Amino acid sequence: MFCKTLTATASTLVVSSHYQKRINLVGKLQCSVASRPYASNSVGSSTSKSESVRTSRKRGGSSSLYGRASLLEMKNERIANRARVYDFLRGIGIEPDELDGLELPVTVDVMKERVDFLHSLGLTIEDINNYPLVLGCSVKKNMIPVLDYLGKLGVRKSTLTEFLRRYPQVLHASVVVDLAPVVKHLEGMDIKPNDIPRVLEKYPEVLGYKLEGTMSTSVAYLVGIGVARREIGGILTRYPEILGMRVGRVIKPFVEYLEGLGIPTLAVARLIEQRPHILGFGLEEKVKPNVKSLTEFGVRMTSISSVIAQYPEIIGLDLGARLLKQQSFLNSVVDFSPEDFGKVVEKMPQIVSLSNTPVVKHVDFLKSCGFSLDQVRKMVVGCPQLLALNMDIMKLNFDYFQSKMGRELEELVDFPAFFTYGLESTIRPRHRMVAKKGLKCSLAWLLNCSDAKFEQRMNYDTIDMEEMEDDSSFDMNTLTEPRNEESDSDYDEDSDEEYL
Repeated sequence: MFCKTLTATASTLVVSSHYQKRINLVGKLQCSVASRPYASNSVGSSTSKSESVRTSRKRGGSSSLYGRASLLEMKNERIANRARVYDFLRGIGIEPDELDGLELPVTVDVMKERVDFLHSLGLTIEDINNYPLVLGCSVKKNMIPVLDYLGKLGVRKSTLTEFLRRYPQVLHASVVVDLAPVVKHLEGMDIKPNDIPRVLEKYPEVLGYKLEGTMSTSVAYLVGIGVARREIGGILTRYPEILGMRVGRVIKPFVEYLEGLGIPTLAVARLIEQRPHILGFGLEEKVKPNVKSLTEFGVRMTSISSVIAQYPEIIGLDLGARLLKQQSFLNSVVDFSPEDFGKVVEKMPQIVSLSNTPVVKHVDFLKSCGFSLDQVRKMVVGCPQLLALNMDIMKLNFDYFQSKMGRELEELVDFPAFFTYGLESTIRPRHRMVAKKGLKCSLAWLLNCSDAKFEQRMNYDTIDMEEMEDDSSFDMNTLTEPRNEESDSDYDEDSDEEYL
């Protein structure tokens, strides 16, 4: 009993001790709350105030500086404005689908101003649809500064519409950051300042190229194969598209293919100097098929290099159909065989571009001189240039041949190139010298040599027929001869064109 009583008493004491601690803790809490600037009954009041604020914010009350309702209203207003602008554009035929995400004018009036300005530059609705992003350009901030700069460079107003159709992105450019550095780089490539606007008119896309990218590598490669550094400015002026050609994909394969046909590298360089546009002939699309067509029409593979060197444009023509048409025509006029046609193309490849009228005219003249059709055919095969010579010069030469030289027509059949020499510069003075000396010689011995060589021949007592020079084939070495030191631009500085 004593133990149980003792145990109960201890439990009571423990419970009393815990109870006392809880009372003390509550008391401390009450004192702590009382010491705050709020009364103990303000807890519920504070909660109700928070709920009141949230409620007022939800209702769009003026107590919130960044109220969600105002942002939503602004967003809805922007959507409505953009919808009105889109409706305006659709109404005039412009599809605005690509304009999503692009900053556009807020009002229809401003957008109408941009469209009207683009119309004033000559751009049509179709042009704008081809590049609708141009509608993101501000008239005052973007378009006018760019156009003013192009005008100061000398870009002609008459070329501006086509300029913008080809490269409308220029209206986004910064004059200082984008355009001026490119112009300075072009001048550093020896393009004359007066030719800069012509280059830009021909190839406006150059304004978007990186300075140290394709522009520099293409020029470096051309110089590396032998193109004279002093010729670069003229080459780029005549054909600025070179600045956008990749060396590995376009220029190098083209050069190497011509080398493979038998044209020396230096000769290829000279062809590029003279006609840089040949680099634009597609190797797979034009050049290779045209070479195949030439061989199919009787041109020997060993003569292909000579044909291209004489008339580089031939590898860029729609050649197959043209060869067939010209062969059929010449066969009807001069009775050419397929072999004859191949020989004629080898000696004068320009014949593929010769129109029918002068051919008929020259053939009729030769017939009127007393030559038979067979003789005419033989003469044309031997010297195809007869079909393209100046008719007045041919008449003067023939009249002198008949009246002063006292030779047979057959000699002209054997040497039809007689008609290609100048009467006053070559034929008359040489004939007089030979007649004075009493020499009897062929027309070829008389004419087919340089002036210096002819002077040597006049010191001979006899005529050595082995000295006859063969002019039946084109001399590739003429392409590798040194050129003049100065390179001239194709453009006249004085122009009547209206400028911006």
